[in-house]
Amino acid sequence: MYSQSFSDDAKKQKPKKKPKVKLDRGPFASQIDYRSRLQFNAPSLAYPLSGIVCTLGPATKDPQTIVQLIHAGMRVVRLNFSHGTHEFHCRTINAARQAVECYAQQMGVYKPVALALDTKGPEIRTEISLKSGGEKAELDLKQGDKIKLSTNKDLETKCSKEALYVSYENLPKIVKPCDLIYLDDGLISLRVTEVAGCEVHCEILNGGKLGSRKGVNLPGLPVDLPSVSDKDKEDLLFGVEQNVDMIFASFIREVKDVNAIREILGAKGRHIKIISKIENQQGMQNIDDIIDVSDGIMVARGDLGIEIRAEDVVLAQKSLIAKCNQAGKPVICATQMLESMVAKPRPTRAEASDVANAIFDGADCVMLSGETAKGNYPVECVKCMAAICAKVESVLWYEHIQNEVRNCIKSSGSDGLTSVTSGIAEIASLGRANAIIIVSRCPVVAQLISQSRPRCPVIMLTQSPRVARQCVIYRGIYPIVIEEMAHGCTDFGLILSSGIKQMALMKLMDTDKVITLMSVDALEAQKISFRLLSINHQSHEAKCKEAVQSQAKGHKARTMKKEQIQKCKKVADKVKSPQQIEKCKKLAEKRKRRLERKQLEEEKKKNEAADKNSICKLIMAQAKKNKDDDD
Repeated sequence: MYSQSFSDDAKKQKPKKKPKVKLDRGPFASQIDYRSRLQFNAPSLAYPLSGIVCTLGPATKDPQTIVQLIHAGMRVVRLNFSHGTHEFHCRTINAARQAVECYAQQMGVYKPVALALDTKGPEIRTEISLKSGGEKAELDLKQGDKIKLSTNKDLETKCSKEALYVSYENLPKIVKPCDLIYLDDGLISLRVTEVAGCEVHCEILNGGKLGSRKGVNLPGLPVDLPSVSDKDKEDLLFGVEQNVDMIFASFIREVKDVNAIREILGAKGRHIKIISKIENQQGMQNIDDIIDVSDGIMVARGDLGIEIRAEDVVLAQKSLIAKCNQAGKPVICATQMLESMVAKPRPTRAEASDVANAIFDGADCVMLSGETAKGNYPVECVKCMAAICAKVESVLWYEHIQNEVRNCIKSSGSDGLTSVTSGIAEIASLGRANAIIIVSRCPVVAQLISQSRPRCPVIMLTQSPRVARQCVIYRGIYPIVIEEMAHGCTDFGLILSSGIKQMALMKLMDTDKVITLMSVDALEAQKISFRLLSINHQSHEAKCKEAVQSQAKGHKARTMKKEQIQKCKKVADKVKSPQQIEKCKKLAEKRKRRLERKQLEEEKKKNEAADKNSICKLIMAQAKKNKDDDD
């Protein structure tokens, strides 16, 4: 008996919903207090504020896959010119642009996706072909053996495991005994024992199989290679023809390297942004000057990890990101971020921590290389990276970050515009704004607000698709192209309304809730105004659902009222005397006759009005006929 009643009660009980975790926003007393209160199960943001750069390759060359990458969170397409021909890259560019158009048709809104050309850069390589077997042959270099590296071109096609040709004439001039030389991305290491003429004698410290045309690294040595190779020049001019949005410039060592690239791009490519890749010790030493002349920086940890020790790369990454944050320049963290996902559908815990730490450090973008170019799970990889970024960005200590940026601005003696944009970001955070929406023909205001790291997205309304694409590498900036602005419209309200509609289509706002926006009118450079707005922009589906619910609610209320009246009438009839019942019947008949008379009067009035209209029509017709007869 007891068990039966217990089971019945259990059926009636509704399943309890899991309590929502409330995000701890502080205040925090210190960094250790903040870290100790981080919640592993904190709610994530709906989408990441950081950008995701994806390298396209054989695994992602068709438009359908690229559309899926865009849906997953890709914002920059990277074309690696270390591999592939111009014909292959041209097809990839066309596929990417076709995918953007397909996405716009599917979602009803244009989403800016940038195209970035990554140069091969100047490099030192081993022989062109081996003595036997051609370019596909391999040399088995064993630990402890001796080998000599020669710059003598006679050895170029006669390489062996005792002697290799190296394509850098000044190699014997810059190395000395005990220096280290790395081959094939550091897989094989040599130690210099003697330098004689054009030959460098080495001992093999770490052996392996060496194929044709492998890279040579000289860690810590001042290499005087030309800043731009002949291949790079051809690739840069190809990029200008294809109208790419930015250049990822490899092996930037000093300011003149960046200037040389700008000179090659010329007037036709002056709009193209240059992102300098820091991959060697010389670049680290000249980083402040390189940041000044570059449009952004990439922490290219692959070659950098060969040029400097692995334990130094961690500090180099943090330093480079912080310097870019101070200067307000976008910074991209790259190389082997989710490397295991080339072959597996899930990342290692160390890789997830690597992506998260890049966001904690302050990176604007994170990059995928082989994971999307040749991996088996390119779309899953982007989704995974987006989820990690959104998770970390939801728990960042934004007040502390903004205070640091503000102190940096004060110490650098920045102009009034920087102070205004810093204030906008702070007010938006204090007002719990869901987004900062900026109307401006110039991207500077949005970029400065991005530097202050607001906790919400920065929606930049612009008239230029190119400007929109180039701003996606700034953290938090989601550009929206407004056609009215392109046609010269200066009506702030009209532009803002159009932008909010496109935000809803891009799923940048929750259309089922009242949201708070920080609107910024920066159409005039000398007059910037901003205010907090609360809006309730419902989607079409939400409006239809609300209308259906309202109709159902009204129908239910009318039915309930009718049932209640009938119920009350039955109860009243039971307690009334025969005289009262007879009286009620007479009153009901009286009301019925009154209602009938009223209906007859209304019908009579309608008939009279109709007769008057008929008489008027007859009179007008007769008058017209008389007029025609007179004519």
